[in-house]
Amino acid sequence: MSYQYVVVEKQEHIVRVILNRPDAMNALNVEVMAEIEQISNSFLSDEKTRVVIFEGAGKHFSAGADLKQKGEPQSLLMRRRSAGLGARMIKAILNINQVTIAAIQGSALGGGACIPTACDFRIGSDDCAVGYPEVNLGINLMWRSLPLCVRLIGPARAKKMIMLGSRESGATLLEWGFLDELVPRQDLSEASLSMAQAYAQQPPIAVQMIKQSINAVSNALDDALMHMDTDQNLLSQYSDDRREAMQAYFEKRQPVFTGE
Repeated sequence: MSYQYVVVEKQEHIVRVILNRPDAMNALNVEVMAEIEQISNSFLSDEKTRVVIFEGAGKHFSAGADLKQKGEPQSLLMRRRSAGLGARMIKAILNINQVTIAAIQGSALGGGACIPTACDFRIGSDDCAVGYPEVNLGINLMWRSLPLCVRLIGPARAKKMIMLGSRESGATLLEWGFLDELVPRQDLSEASLSMAQAYAQQPPIAVQMIKQSINAVSNALDDALMHMDTDQNLLSQYSDDRREAMQAYFEKRQPVFTGE
């Protein structure tokens, strides 16, 4: 099956899922997220695939949510339902039975950083940078991805990264435990394939049961803790700080926040 914005390449027991909007830094519009959710769910009935690699075409992994995408005006009820697409996409990735690897080059920002945290392993190129700029736009991190970041780098570093909206380098992310490997840019594809082959050679039933058991332990409270993050996001959308942040973003200036 072919998709508009995502390329799926299959090679024996390994599948590459490639975000394919390089001219837009692989920004996540509604269509991209729906395709990733659909592709991720398709692995539930896939007996042959043992490892899934998530990649971005071009210079960057993903710039995150597509802020330029404009939709039709919606009621608050429908906005709340539509806002759940990102969380469904992340949950679909988390629910993949097979081993998942994110190969990160260039920038992985916001929602583009959430995708790697939903994977089992992350390999970064030496030019990669990861950040959560949502706070600079006057909103909270959502898509139920905050606990995923906290588990990888710990509470203090997660607070720094998410509260300041800073971009951290590959070297820092490797030291913090966000990345499992850091390689030269030209070696990223080969390194991710090498890691994938190592897991693909293992007995798939045992590997997938181990993955599910570990995830059940580490992710047990996520739904209970994060079920309100979409509502928090919708609430923040009505703040003066949100309006100022968006205006400053498009005017390419520093915002002035008032706490209103």
